[in-house]
Amino acid sequence: MIIYDFKYDAQDIARRVDPRSSTARGGATVALPVTPGKIIAVHLSYESRAAQRGRKPAHPSYFFKPLSSLAASGGTVERPAGTELLAFEGEIALVIGDPARWVGVDDAWNHVAAVTAANDLGLYDLRANDKGSNVRNKGGDGYTPIGPELIDATDLDPAGIRVRAWVNGALRQDDTSAGMFFSLAQLVADLSQHFTLQRGDVILTGTPAGSSVVVPGDVVEIEVDVPSTGATSGRLTTTVTQGEHPFDEKIGSLPSIDDLQREEAWGSREAAGLPPETIPERAQRDEGLDPSLRAKLLEAPTAGLSSQLRKRGLHSCFIDGLTANIPGTKIVGSAKTLRFVPAREDLFKSHGGGYNAQKRAFDAVGEGEIIVIEARGDASTGTLGDILALRAKTRGAAGVVTDGGVRDFDAVAEIGLPVFSKGAHPSVLGRKHVPWEFDVTIGCGGATVQPGDVIVGDGDGVIVIPAHLAEEVADAALAQEDEDAWIAEQVAAGHPVDGLFPMNAEWRARYESQERA
Repeated sequence: MIIYDFKYDAQDIARRVDPRSSTARGGATVALPVTPGKIIAVHLSYESRAAQRGRKPAHPSYFFKPLSSLAASGGTVERPAGTELLAFEGEIALVIGDPARWVGVDDAWNHVAAVTAANDLGLYDLRANDKGSNVRNKGGDGYTPIGPELIDATDLDPAGIRVRAWVNGALRQDDTSAGMFFSLAQLVADLSQHFTLQRGDVILTGTPAGSSVVVPGDVVEIEVDVPSTGATSGRLTTTVTQGEHPFDEKIGSLPSIDDLQREEAWGSREAAGLPPETIPERAQRDEGLDPSLRAKLLEAPTAGLSSQLRKRGLHSCFIDGLTANIPGTKIVGSAKTLRFVPAREDLFKSHGGGYNAQKRAFDAVGEGEIIVIEARGDASTGTLGDILALRAKTRGAAGVVTDGGVRDFDAVAEIGLPVFSKGAHPSVLGRKHVPWEFDVTIGCGGATVQPGDVIVGDGDGVIVIPAHLAEEVADAALAQEDEDAWIAEQVAAGHPVDGLFPMNAEWRARYESQERA
């Protein structure tokens, strides 16, 4: 087994077998290629994976994996009893040579001694319980196979590294570091701003599209190579086995999955055996509003928009009883819905804590979206506070609409996130609500809101526009605004409103004649 000896200079790939890097597999001793002090993994870094997930972060984010998750090539990994969504992720692993602290992007690659293959396995059944930290769903024994060989990083083009993955011999992933929107050097430089990267530390740099679920009996192979030179890590092989020990509900949270977890674990709704989304499809939601439509809606008042909706037979488009936390605010965006159900102690225990639906919705809101919360019109408790408002603001949300209360009301206003609500209330969520689900049809302030509906709010209130009518309604409202402005000029000139507002045939002819002129 080829091993990098970190006693040597970072640019010198010395080889030895390190007994500290050995694990027993079926009575045989196999060596790991590194003995890191820490393992840092990147959440999302490839264009192909971001397109698959429908979101692209502005900055890299990370999580730690325990050293006990390390495994060597040729080993096995258990899928725990009572779970179904164990997924592989082929990744390029960086091994640090010279310690890195406060290094720039231009110098960062000089601190990388080697690259190799890694499999960042994850159990999506536990993802909702601690997403972000990934302690349980990414930290299991054997969840970080690495190796088998190291590739010297000296003179290596960091944009020319390829990663491929096979399951039972079928190619599932094939991408290169050129397809990353955060470069390998940027990841090293960024991490070095926060703590020292020590010799031997490993950075898992994210996975491209193609990651999917594996089941007991499957054999996963990952290879990292450099096509321009032929250098390769060799194939990192892991066999999935069935675990016998179920999780104990008396000790901690149990595995829990929904269609979102199934979709993201398998890579697509089709692969997961799920029917297509209908109201509306996720891709359509994540694209957001067209900039030109957004500009029209920002110009059109809600009063004019609601008039046009009524002309089209939609009379229940108002989210009633809400006011803006920032006077003079106008919000425009597509709806991302969140539903609370009435408080019940046993349901709050199972759904209120941990990475609940409320937190997941605020973590998943996209740029230009508006989180719309169903709180059944109960203003006697908060439905969000300053931390979640900051999260929404950071992700580029256009605002929040809730028919409940808001905690930390002044702090939320200072953050600058527009919120339309029933007012301030200091109480925590569990007093009246259980966060139940998001991205579903809800009722807010007397109006039905579906994911992807267009939300517009100003000093007159908040309205809901079906997405397919938004352009038509916006154009008609702006045309009506021009007409109303002309009528106002006539009234200011001394004409009576009778026959002018609304215009009779004579006034209509005069208006249209002026318009043509």
